[in-house]
Amino acid sequence: SDAVQKRLATEMATYGFTISKALVTELQPNAEVVASMNEINKQKRLRDASQMAAEAEKIKVVKAAEAAADAAQLQGEGIARQRRAIIDGLRDSITHGSSETLSTEKISELLLITQYFETLRDIAASNKSSTVFLPNGPGAVNDVATQIRNGMLTGAAGAPDQYRM
Repeated sequence: SDAVQKRLATEMATYGFTISKALVTELQPNAEVVASMNEINKQKRLRDASQMAAEAEKIKVVKAAEAAADAAQLQGEGIARQRRAIIDGLRDSITHGSSETLSTEKISELLLITQYFETLRDIAASNKSSTVFLPNGPGAVNDVATQIRNGMLTGAAGAPDQYRM
């Protein structure tokens, strides 16, 4: 606006006018300049929209992971309560009416056998199940319990940071 004012002041001074201030209210730049500026603004808006979409996707992924972790934690707590109730039920049903108490080892053995039979039931109920060979005989249940216990102890020895029985 200073350049416009100086030019007007010199041109109008020959006619006796004094220009003290020139206001520029509307600029009309070249069409190429307007197109270039519009393209710059368009690209900036597209970049911002892309960043916002990526941030939204990141939030969705994080929230889904948090929900899965919470669900797994709640499921684990439910399984732990279920096992606790099974153990209490086994202990009560076996010692009901007697003063006998069960050792932790016996309760653990009963729980392993119960879980073993539940697993067999689940295998039998599955459409994808195959033939399962089970030992039969007087010591079969004891053999199964021993095999499960040895497998658990071997697995626990291989992973020292895991929970042990």
